[in-house]
Amino acid sequence: MNPLRLLAAATGMPGLLGTRRAAAPYSLSGVRGTAPAPDRPRTRPRGRAWADLLRVSALFTVPGDALAGAAAAGRRPDRGTALAVGASLCLYEAGMALNDWADRDEDAVDRPHRPIPSGRISPAAALTAAGVLTAAGLALAARAGRPALAVASGLAATVWAYDLRLKHTPLGPAAMATARSLDLLLGAAATGRAGDFAPASPGRAVTAGTPGASAAATTRTGTGAAGKPGPAGPVAAGGPPARTTRPAAAPAAAGRTAPVRTPRSTGAATVRPVRAALLLGAHTYAVTEVSRHEARGGSTAAPLAALAATAALGAAAARDRPVPPPGSGERPTATAHRLLRTALAAAYLRTAATPLLHAALNPSPPLTQRAVGGGIRAMIPLQAALAVKAGAPLNGLATMALVPLARKLARKVSPT
Repeated sequence: MNPLRLLAAATGMPGLLGTRRAAAPYSLSGVRGTAPAPDRPRTRPRGRAWADLLRVSALFTVPGDALAGAAAAGRRPDRGTALAVGASLCLYEAGMALNDWADRDEDAVDRPHRPIPSGRISPAAALTAAGVLTAAGLALAARAGRPALAVASGLAATVWAYDLRLKHTPLGPAAMATARSLDLLLGAAATGRAGDFAPASPGRAVTAGTPGASAAATTRTGTGAAGKPGPAGPVAAGGPPARTTRPAAAPAAAGRTAPVRTPRSTGAATVRPVRAALLLGAHTYAVTEVSRHEARGGSTAAPLAALAATAALGAAAARDRPVPPPGSGERPTATAHRLLRTALAAAYLRTAATPLLHAALNPSPPLTQRAVGGGIRAMIPLQAALAVKAGAPLNGLATMALVPLARKLARKVSPT
């Protein structure tokens, strides 16, 4: 018999025969795998490395921000909404690449499997990707109008400030919450680029019965623009004196145009998006607090606080809007919408609360990471509930359609 085989059998060292014992399983981010051999590293396709760096499974939590923002502003999704979604995706991915570039030294100790410390992606490539994606996001926002560009600029500045300066400070969770809130407001600013308060242009006809018509519309009975007889009809204020068919609420001064107020000028188009943005930001704040302990675990207070915040946010998302006063032009929430919103709020609670409870009972790194992942995925039903709460059930259903895709991809690429 081969002497080496005898020696290997006696010592239990199969490495003497040029073979290697099966590697022991390990757990990382809640996913079991096989540790790669130290002298034969496991190789992955370059596309998979970029998917890990950009955390593509978390991308499905982004479009719902713009849809919820458009719904909160009382507008239907349009081309501006699509541009806001594209800008949000670019800025979100820029933040992911910049995050790993800024944490490359820390990840070399705590997460050596990440693309940069493992050598699959160079730091220069990650930083370049962050810059290019930021520029692309701002360019898309600019095409949606100046208000959208202003919000996107604030969002980009917040993302870079968080990754480079604020992440490891007490302001880190607040910065992340601000970024997510601005993302929702970006959808509200980009959708329906027409202003909420538009003055009537000189010479434009304003029909009686439209918003502002009582203040701006007059009817002339035979006086043309140059004093000649003309057909009777509504004209803009500022022309020659004429009789009105109905009392004017506020006659316009001669030579000036009367503003035409739309229903959106009451302030609801501003208040409701801000309110929805604050709710989404509060959830982001709670999840970010938990994520600060995902590498080493050990915190029970953060998951418990996030659990309490989740319960409060779920109740707020399910709560009915106040019944509008008679004559306001609004209708109370329909029963079907109420049931849909309640179901979405329950889905939000189930997705976020269960892993948070497990992390509170056992604050180990794997369970804490799982709680963070659940908090990220829970943003989708929360966005959908906010959209339905604003009276846009189709926006909510479209947002929820992303859940199966996010869940499927999360099995392959960790969102944290």
